[in-house]
Amino acid sequence: MATFSSAVLIALLSTARVNSFTLDVKVPSSSSRSFALFADKDQVKKSGCGIPVVDSGNCLLFDPEKEGKLQGTGALSSRIRDGANYSPNYFLPDDATIITSASSSSPPADVEVLDAQHWLEYLDSDGNLPVNFAKPNSPVKATLLGRTRIISEDAPGDIQHIILRLPEGMHYVEGQSLSVIPPGIDPKNNKKYSPRLYSIASTRYGDILDGNTVSLCVRRAEYYDPATGLADPTKKGVCSNMLCDATPGVQIDVAGPVGKTMLLPSDPNADVIMVATGTGIAPFRGFMHRLFMEETVARHMFGGTAWLVLGVPTTGGLLYQEEFDAMLSNASVGSGTLKIDYAISREMTNKIDGGKLYVQHVIAQNAREFFDRLDGGASVYFCGLKGMMPPILETLEKVASENGLDWSAKLKEWKANHQWHVEVY
Repeated sequence: MATFSSAVLIALLSTARVNSFTLDVKVPSSSSRSFALFADKDQVKKSGCGIPVVDSGNCLLFDPEKEGKLQGTGALSSRIRDGANYSPNYFLPDDATIITSASSSSPPADVEVLDAQHWLEYLDSDGNLPVNFAKPNSPVKATLLGRTRIISEDAPGDIQHIILRLPEGMHYVEGQSLSVIPPGIDPKNNKKYSPRLYSIASTRYGDILDGNTVSLCVRRAEYYDPATGLADPTKKGVCSNMLCDATPGVQIDVAGPVGKTMLLPSDPNADVIMVATGTGIAPFRGFMHRLFMEETVARHMFGGTAWLVLGVPTTGGLLYQEEFDAMLSNASVGSGTLKIDYAISREMTNKIDGGKLYVQHVIAQNAREFFDRLDGGASVYFCGLKGMMPPILETLEKVASENGLDWSAKLKEWKANHQWHVEVY
Protein backbone atom coordinates (compact mmCIF):
# COMPACT_ATOMS: atom_id res chain seq x y z
CA MET A 1 0.00 0.00 0.00
CA ALA A 2 1.52 3.32 -1.05
CA THR A 3 2.01 6.19 1.41
CA PHE A 4 2.47 9.83 0.50
CA SER A 5 3.72 12.94 2.21
CA SER A 6 1.34 15.91 2.17
CA ALA A 7 3.48 17.69 -0.44
CA VAL A 8 3.46 14.70 -2.78
CA LEU A 9 -0.24 14.21 -2.18
CA ILE A 10 -1.01 17.81 -3.20
CA ALA A 11 1.13 17.48 -6.32
CA LEU A 12 -0.59 14.25 -7.33
CA LEU A 13 -4.06 15.65 -6.88
CA SER A 14 -3.10 18.68 -8.96
CA THR A 15 -2.44 16.53 -12.01
CA ALA A 16 -4.91 14.92 -14.39
CA ARG A 17 -3.30 11.51 -13.90
CA VAL A 18 -4.62 10.76 -10.40
CA ASN A 19 -8.30 10.38 -9.65
CA SER A 20 -7.95 8.55 -6.34
CA PHE A 21 -5.40 7.49 -3.80
CA THR A 22 -5.04 5.39 -0.66
CA LEU A 23 -3.46 6.97 2.42
CA ASP A 24 -2.03 5.22 5.51
CA VAL A 25 -2.53 7.24 8.66
CA LYS A 26 -0.84 6.58 12.01
CA VAL A 27 -3.19 7.21 14.92
CA PRO A 28 -2.14 7.64 18.61
CA SER A 29 -2.88 4.00 19.38
CA SER A 30 -0.06 3.09 16.95
CA SER A 31 -2.53 1.16 14.79
CA SER A 32 -2.69 1.89 11.11
CA ARG A 33 -5.87 2.88 9.27
CA SER A 34 -6.35 3.22 5.52
CA PHE A 35 -8.60 5.75 3.85
CA ALA A 36 -9.60 5.56 0.16
CA LEU A 37 -10.42 9.05 -1.08
CA PHE A 38 -11.88 9.97 -4.44
CA ALA A 39 -11.68 13.52 -5.64
CA ASP A 40 -12.37 15.49 -8.78
CA LYS A 41 -9.14 17.28 -9.66
CA ASP A 42 -10.86 20.58 -10.57
CA GLN A 43 -12.77 20.50 -7.30
CA VAL A 44 -9.55 19.85 -5.36
CA LYS A 45 -7.74 22.68 -7.17
CA LYS A 46 -10.54 25.14 -6.41
CA SER A 47 -10.46 24.17 -2.76
CA GLY A 48 -6.71 24.83 -2.46
CA CYS A 49 -5.36 21.36 -3.32
CA GLY A 50 -5.75 20.17 0.25
CA ILE A 51 -4.09 23.21 1.86
CA PRO A 52 -6.39 24.44 4.69
CA VAL A 53 -7.48 27.69 3.05
CA VAL A 54 -11.17 26.75 2.74
CA ASP A 55 -13.35 28.72 5.13
CA SER A 56 -15.30 26.53 7.51
CA GLY A 57 -18.82 25.80 6.35
CA ASN A 58 -18.58 27.00 2.76
CA CYS A 59 -18.97 23.45 1.33
CA LEU A 60 -16.36 24.06 -1.35
CA LEU A 61 -14.39 20.86 -0.78
CA PHE A 62 -17.36 18.64 0.07
CA ASP A 63 -20.91 19.72 -0.71
CA PRO A 64 -23.54 17.46 0.92
CA GLU A 65 -26.05 18.73 -1.63
CA LYS A 66 -24.10 17.05 -4.47
CA GLU A 67 -22.02 14.34 -2.86
CA GLY A 68 -24.08 13.53 0.22
CA LYS A 69 -27.68 12.39 0.55
CA LEU A 70 -29.52 15.71 0.41
CA GLN A 71 -29.92 15.13 -3.36
CA GLY A 72 -29.89 18.74 -4.48
CA THR A 73 -32.79 19.82 -2.30
CA GLY A 74 -31.15 23.13 -1.41
CA ALA A 75 -32.04 22.38 2.18
CA LEU A 76 -28.61 22.33 3.84
CA SER A 77 -28.37 26.00 4.79
CA SER A 78 -32.02 26.02 5.84
CA ARG A 79 -31.49 22.97 8.05
CA ILE A 80 -28.49 24.59 9.74
CA ARG A 81 -30.27 27.91 10.18
CA ASP A 82 -33.63 26.62 11.41
CA GLY A 83 -32.51 23.63 13.44
CA ALA A 84 -35.46 21.82 15.02
CA ASN A 85 -37.88 24.26 13.38
CA TYR A 86 -36.80 23.33 9.85
CA SER A 87 -39.57 22.23 7.47
CA PRO A 88 -39.10 21.13 3.82
CA ASN A 89 -40.13 23.56 1.11
CA TYR A 90 -42.99 21.43 -0.21
CA PHE A 91 -46.33 22.62 -1.51
CA LEU A 92 -48.42 22.15 1.63
CA PRO A 93 -52.21 22.49 1.84
CA ASP A 94 -53.50 25.47 3.78
CA ASP A 95 -54.76 23.27 6.62
CA ALA A 96 -51.50 21.31 6.98
CA THR A 97 -50.03 20.90 10.48
CA ILE A 98 -46.25 20.68 10.81
CA ILE A 99 -45.08 18.61 13.77
CA THR A 100 -41.61 19.57 15.03
CA SER A 101 -39.46 18.16 17.80
CA ALA A 102 -40.12 21.35 19.75
CA SER A 103 -43.84 20.59 19.93
CA SER A 104 -43.89 16.80 19.99
CA SER A 105 -41.46 13.90 19.98
CA SER A 106 -43.85 11.65 18.06
CA PRO A 107 -46.70 11.97 15.55
CA PRO A 108 -50.28 12.30 16.82
CA ALA A 109 -51.95 9.00 17.78
CA ASP A 110 -54.37 9.10 14.83
CA VAL A 111 -51.63 9.51 12.20
CA GLU A 112 -50.38 6.53 10.20
CA VAL A 113 -46.63 6.64 9.65
CA LEU A 114 -45.41 5.04 6.41
CA ASP A 115 -41.98 4.28 4.96
CA ALA A 116 -41.89 6.53 1.90
CA GLN A 117 -40.05 5.82 -1.34
CA HIS A 118 -37.68 8.74 -1.74
CA TRP A 119 -34.28 7.71 -3.02
CA LEU A 120 -34.99 8.57 -6.68
CA GLU A 121 -36.85 11.83 -6.12
CA TYR A 122 -33.66 13.75 -6.94
CA LEU A 123 -33.86 12.67 -10.60
CA ASP A 124 -36.02 15.65 -11.59
CA SER A 125 -35.86 17.80 -8.45
CA ASP A 126 -33.50 20.43 -9.90
CA GLY A 127 -35.15 20.77 -13.30
CA ASN A 128 -32.69 18.40 -14.98
CA LEU A 129 -33.72 15.00 -16.30
CA PRO A 130 -31.94 11.66 -16.71
CA VAL A 131 -31.45 11.50 -20.48
CA ASN A 132 -29.29 9.38 -22.77
CA PHE A 133 -27.62 7.11 -20.26
CA ALA A 134 -26.93 5.23 -23.48
CA LYS A 135 -27.35 6.27 -27.10
CA PRO A 136 -28.70 4.05 -29.91
CA ASN A 137 -25.30 3.74 -31.57
CA SER A 138 -23.84 2.49 -28.28
CA PRO A 139 -26.65 0.68 -26.47
CA VAL A 140 -26.50 -1.14 -23.15
CA LYS A 141 -27.90 -4.52 -22.19
CA ALA A 142 -31.18 -4.92 -20.33
CA THR A 143 -32.39 -8.29 -19.09
CA LEU A 144 -35.95 -9.47 -19.65
CA LEU A 145 -37.38 -10.52 -16.29
CA GLY A 146 -40.85 -11.45 -17.48
CA ARG A 147 -43.74 -10.70 -19.79
CA THR A 148 -47.44 -11.49 -19.92
CA ARG A 149 -50.39 -10.97 -22.23
CA ILE A 150 -52.68 -8.35 -20.70
CA ILE A 151 -55.75 -8.59 -22.92
CA SER A 152 -58.24 -11.43 -23.16
CA GLU A 153 -58.03 -14.14 -25.79
CA ASP A 154 -61.10 -12.80 -27.57
CA ALA A 155 -59.64 -9.29 -27.86
CA PRO A 156 -58.05 -8.44 -31.20
CA GLY A 157 -54.26 -8.65 -31.45
CA ASP A 158 -51.70 -9.33 -28.76
CA ILE A 159 -50.58 -6.78 -26.16
CA GLN A 160 -47.99 -7.69 -23.54
CA HIS A 161 -46.61 -6.12 -20.38
CA ILE A 162 -42.84 -6.51 -20.35
CA ILE A 163 -40.44 -5.95 -17.44
CA LEU A 164 -36.74 -5.36 -18.07
CA ARG A 165 -33.86 -5.15 -15.59
CA LEU A 166 -31.77 -2.08 -16.45
CA PRO A 167 -28.01 -1.81 -15.98
CA GLU A 168 -26.81 -0.19 -12.77
CA GLY A 169 -27.17 3.59 -12.81
CA MET A 170 -29.71 3.80 -15.65
CA HIS A 171 -32.74 5.73 -14.41
CA TYR A 172 -35.72 7.55 -15.87
CA VAL A 173 -38.78 9.51 -14.75
CA GLU A 174 -42.46 9.13 -15.52
CA GLY A 175 -43.39 10.13 -19.07
CA GLN A 176 -40.04 9.35 -20.69
CA SER A 177 -39.38 6.75 -23.39
CA LEU A 178 -36.90 3.92 -23.96
CA SER A 179 -35.30 2.85 -27.24
CA VAL A 180 -35.10 -0.85 -28.03
CA ILE A 181 -32.72 -2.00 -30.77
CA PRO A 182 -33.67 -5.38 -32.28
CA PRO A 183 -30.80 -7.73 -33.12
CA GLY A 184 -29.77 -8.57 -36.64
CA ILE A 185 -29.45 -6.79 -39.96
CA ASP A 186 -32.26 -5.06 -41.82
CA PRO A 187 -32.48 -6.76 -45.25
CA LYS A 188 -33.81 -3.55 -46.76
CA ASN A 189 -30.51 -1.69 -46.33
CA ASN A 190 -28.05 -4.29 -44.96
CA LYS A 191 -27.56 -2.18 -41.84
CA LYS A 192 -28.43 -2.72 -38.20
CA TYR A 193 -32.10 -2.27 -37.40
CA SER A 194 -33.16 1.21 -36.35
CA PRO A 195 -34.18 1.71 -32.71
CA ARG A 196 -37.86 1.50 -31.80
CA LEU A 197 -39.09 3.98 -29.20
CA TYR A 198 -41.50 2.80 -26.48
CA SER A 199 -43.25 4.92 -23.88
CA ILE A 200 -42.30 3.76 -20.40
CA ALA A 201 -45.23 2.21 -18.51
CA SER A 202 -43.80 2.31 -14.97
CA THR A 203 -42.70 4.85 -12.40
CA ARG A 204 -39.05 5.62 -11.75
CA TYR A 205 -39.10 2.92 -9.05
CA GLY A 206 -40.31 0.23 -11.47
CA ASP A 207 -42.88 -2.47 -10.87
CA ILE A 208 -40.50 -4.23 -8.46
CA LEU A 209 -39.97 -0.95 -6.59
CA ASP A 210 -36.19 -1.33 -6.47
CA GLY A 211 -35.42 1.49 -8.91
CA ASN A 212 -33.67 -0.82 -11.40
CA THR A 213 -36.44 -2.03 -13.72
CA VAL A 214 -38.55 -0.56 -16.49
CA SER A 215 -41.90 -1.74 -17.87
CA LEU A 216 -43.17 -1.49 -21.43
CA CYS A 217 -46.62 -2.02 -22.93
CA VAL A 218 -46.07 -3.58 -26.36
CA ARG A 219 -48.53 -4.48 -29.10
CA ARG A 220 -47.31 -7.26 -31.38
CA ALA A 221 -47.23 -5.74 -34.88
CA GLU A 222 -48.74 -8.16 -37.38
CA TYR A 223 -50.06 -7.85 -40.90
CA TYR A 224 -53.07 -9.90 -41.92
CA ASP A 225 -53.62 -10.69 -45.57
CA PRO A 226 -57.11 -9.41 -46.44
CA ALA A 227 -57.61 -12.24 -48.93
CA THR A 228 -56.77 -15.13 -46.60
CA GLY A 229 -57.29 -13.50 -43.21
CA LEU A 230 -54.00 -15.00 -42.06
CA ALA A 231 -50.96 -13.26 -40.62
CA ASP A 232 -48.09 -12.74 -43.04
CA PRO A 233 -44.86 -13.51 -41.10
CA THR A 234 -42.74 -11.66 -43.67
CA LYS A 235 -44.41 -8.38 -42.72
CA LYS A 236 -44.43 -8.69 -38.94
CA GLY A 237 -42.90 -6.01 -36.74
CA VAL A 238 -39.33 -7.06 -36.00
CA CYS A 239 -38.93 -5.35 -32.61
CA SER A 240 -42.40 -5.91 -31.16
CA ASN A 241 -42.37 -9.61 -32.07
CA MET A 242 -38.89 -10.00 -30.61
CA LEU A 243 -40.10 -8.52 -27.31
CA CYS A 244 -43.37 -10.45 -27.26
CA ASP A 245 -41.55 -13.75 -27.91
CA ALA A 246 -38.53 -13.18 -25.64
CA THR A 247 -37.90 -15.53 -22.73
CA PRO A 248 -36.77 -14.49 -19.24
CA GLY A 249 -33.03 -13.91 -19.05
CA VAL A 250 -32.65 -12.74 -22.64
CA GLN A 251 -30.36 -9.72 -23.08
CA ILE A 252 -31.89 -6.86 -25.05
CA ASP A 253 -30.15 -3.76 -26.43
CA VAL A 254 -31.68 -0.55 -25.08
CA ALA A 255 -30.85 3.15 -25.16
CA GLY A 256 -32.14 6.32 -23.57
CA PRO A 257 -34.10 7.39 -21.70
CA VAL A 258 -35.37 10.33 -23.75
CA GLY A 259 -38.26 12.72 -23.62
CA LYS A 260 -39.27 15.98 -22.00
CA THR A 261 -42.77 16.32 -23.47
CA MET A 262 -44.85 14.01 -21.28
CA LEU A 263 -43.81 15.04 -17.78
CA LEU A 264 -46.20 15.47 -14.88
CA PRO A 265 -46.79 19.09 -13.81
CA SER A 266 -44.61 20.35 -10.96
CA ASP A 267 -47.63 21.76 -9.11
CA PRO A 268 -49.15 18.86 -7.11
CA ASN A 269 -52.52 20.61 -7.07
CA ALA A 270 -52.80 20.89 -10.88
CA ASP A 271 -55.35 18.67 -12.64
CA VAL A 272 -54.03 16.03 -15.05
CA ILE A 273 -56.11 14.96 -18.08
CA MET A 274 -54.89 11.84 -19.92
CA VAL A 275 -56.31 10.72 -23.27
CA ALA A 276 -55.06 7.38 -24.62
CA THR A 277 -55.84 4.81 -27.26
CA GLY A 278 -54.52 1.24 -26.91
CA THR A 279 -50.89 1.00 -25.82
CA GLY A 280 -50.86 4.79 -25.52
CA ILE A 281 -51.92 4.04 -21.95
CA ALA A 282 -48.25 3.33 -21.11
CA PRO A 283 -47.11 6.72 -19.76
CA PHE A 284 -50.41 7.21 -17.94
CA ARG A 285 -50.02 3.93 -16.08
CA GLY A 286 -46.77 5.39 -14.75
CA PHE A 287 -48.51 8.67 -13.86
CA MET A 288 -51.31 6.93 -12.02
CA HIS A 289 -49.07 4.54 -10.11
CA ARG A 290 -47.11 7.57 -8.90
CA LEU A 291 -50.20 9.54 -7.92
CA PHE A 292 -52.37 6.78 -6.46
CA MET A 293 -50.36 3.65 -5.64
CA GLU A 294 -46.80 4.21 -4.45
CA GLU A 295 -45.80 5.57 -1.05
CA THR A 296 -44.15 8.72 -2.38
CA VAL A 297 -44.37 12.37 -1.41
CA ALA A 298 -45.82 12.95 -4.90
CA ARG A 299 -48.78 10.69 -4.12
CA HIS A 300 -49.51 12.11 -0.69
CA MET A 301 -49.14 15.72 -1.88
CA PHE A 302 -51.33 15.32 -4.97
CA GLY A 303 -54.45 17.40 -4.47
CA GLY A 304 -55.78 17.73 -7.99
CA THR A 305 -57.99 15.61 -10.22
CA ALA A 306 -56.56 12.98 -12.56
CA TRP A 307 -58.95 12.21 -15.42
CA LEU A 308 -58.24 9.28 -17.76
CA VAL A 309 -60.02 8.72 -21.07
CA LEU A 310 -59.01 5.35 -22.55
CA GLY A 311 -60.17 4.07 -25.91
CA VAL A 312 -60.09 0.36 -26.85
CA PRO A 313 -62.11 -1.77 -29.31
CA THR A 314 -63.56 -4.34 -26.86
CA THR A 315 -63.96 -4.89 -23.12
CA GLY A 316 -61.39 -7.68 -23.32
CA GLY A 317 -58.91 -5.12 -24.60
CA LEU A 318 -59.12 -2.87 -21.53
CA LEU A 319 -55.54 -2.50 -20.35
CA TYR A 320 -54.61 -2.59 -16.64
CA GLN A 321 -58.27 -2.39 -15.57
CA GLU A 322 -57.67 -4.24 -12.28
CA GLU A 323 -54.89 -1.83 -11.39
CA PHE A 324 -57.06 1.16 -12.23
CA ASP A 325 -59.86 -0.21 -10.06
CA ALA A 326 -57.41 -0.36 -7.15
CA MET A 327 -56.37 3.21 -7.86
CA LEU A 328 -59.99 4.36 -7.80
CA SER A 329 -60.31 2.74 -4.38
CA ASN A 330 -57.14 4.45 -3.12
CA ALA A 331 -58.25 7.81 -4.52
CA SER A 332 -61.53 7.59 -2.62
CA VAL A 333 -59.65 7.96 0.68
CA GLY A 334 -56.82 10.24 -0.49
CA SER A 335 -56.48 13.95 -1.16
CA GLY A 336 -56.49 13.58 -4.95
CA THR A 337 -59.38 12.60 -7.19
CA LEU A 338 -59.36 10.01 -9.97
CA LYS A 339 -61.90 9.84 -12.76
CA ILE A 340 -61.84 7.20 -15.53
CA ASP A 341 -63.93 7.10 -18.71
CA TYR A 342 -63.67 4.16 -21.10
CA ALA A 343 -64.54 4.44 -24.79
CA ILE A 344 -65.11 0.85 -25.99
CA SER A 345 -65.77 1.50 -29.65
CA ARG A 346 -67.31 -1.83 -30.70
CA GLU A 347 -69.62 -2.03 -27.70
CA MET A 348 -70.61 1.54 -26.82
CA THR A 349 -72.47 4.26 -28.69
CA ASN A 350 -71.95 7.99 -28.39
CA LYS A 351 -74.67 10.50 -27.51
CA ILE A 352 -73.84 12.80 -30.40
CA ASP A 353 -74.84 10.80 -33.49
CA GLY A 354 -75.48 7.34 -32.05
CA GLY A 355 -72.40 5.88 -33.69
CA LYS A 356 -69.45 4.09 -32.11
CA LEU A 357 -67.94 5.70 -29.04
CA TYR A 358 -64.37 6.96 -29.44
CA VAL A 359 -62.22 9.12 -27.17
CA GLN A 360 -63.14 12.32 -29.06
CA HIS A 361 -66.81 11.67 -28.27
CA VAL A 362 -66.04 11.35 -24.55
CA ILE A 363 -64.29 14.72 -24.73
CA ALA A 364 -67.18 16.26 -26.66
CA GLN A 365 -69.75 14.90 -24.17
CA ASN A 366 -67.72 16.44 -21.34
CA ALA A 367 -66.60 19.53 -23.26
CA ARG A 368 -67.46 22.10 -20.59
CA GLU A 369 -65.46 20.23 -17.94
CA PHE A 370 -62.56 19.73 -20.36
CA PHE A 371 -62.31 23.43 -21.21
CA ASP A 372 -62.92 24.58 -17.63
CA ARG A 373 -60.18 22.37 -16.22
CA LEU A 374 -57.65 23.56 -18.81
CA ASP A 375 -58.61 27.18 -18.22
CA GLY A 376 -58.08 26.45 -14.53
CA GLY A 377 -54.49 25.34 -15.12
CA ALA A 378 -54.84 21.63 -15.90
CA SER A 379 -52.38 19.84 -18.18
CA VAL A 380 -53.70 17.52 -20.89
CA TYR A 381 -51.75 14.62 -22.41
CA PHE A 382 -52.50 12.60 -25.54
CA CYS A 383 -50.78 9.30 -26.36
CA GLY A 384 -51.53 6.62 -28.95
CA LEU A 385 -51.65 6.13 -32.69
CA LYS A 386 -51.25 9.39 -34.60
CA GLY A 387 -54.66 8.88 -36.19
CA MET A 388 -56.28 9.76 -32.86
CA MET A 389 -55.39 13.46 -33.05
CA PRO A 390 -57.25 14.76 -36.16
CA PRO A 391 -60.74 13.79 -34.90
CA ILE A 392 -59.90 15.08 -31.41
CA LEU A 393 -58.76 18.45 -32.79
CA GLU A 394 -61.84 18.65 -35.05
CA THR A 395 -64.09 17.93 -32.07
CA LEU A 396 -62.45 20.58 -29.88
CA GLU A 397 -62.58 23.16 -32.67
CA LYS A 398 -66.29 22.47 -33.15
CA VAL A 399 -66.98 22.77 -29.42
CA ALA A 400 -65.01 26.01 -29.22
CA SER A 401 -66.88 27.47 -32.18
CA GLU A 402 -70.26 26.53 -30.67
CA ASN A 403 -69.29 28.38 -27.50
CA GLY A 404 -67.99 31.50 -29.25
CA LEU A 405 -64.31 30.75 -28.62
CA ASP A 406 -61.39 31.28 -30.97
CA TRP A 407 -60.01 27.73 -31.11
CA SER A 408 -56.67 28.69 -32.66
CA ALA A 409 -56.05 31.30 -29.97
CA LYS A 410 -57.14 28.94 -27.19
CA LEU A 411 -54.87 26.12 -28.38
CA LYS A 412 -51.97 28.56 -28.74
CA GLU A 413 -52.58 29.75 -25.18
CA TRP A 414 -52.55 26.22 -23.75
CA LYS A 415 -49.38 25.35 -25.64
CA ALA A 416 -47.65 28.54 -24.47
CA ASN A 417 -48.55 27.66 -20.88
CA HIS A 418 -47.10 24.13 -21.31
CA GLN A 419 -50.53 22.58 -20.72
CA TRP A 420 -50.78 20.69 -24.03
CA HIS A 421 -48.69 17.52 -24.46
CA VAL A 422 -48.86 15.13 -27.40
CA GLU A 423 -46.94 11.88 -28.04
CA VAL A 424 -48.29 9.87 -30.95
CA TYR A 425 -46.74 7.27 -33.25
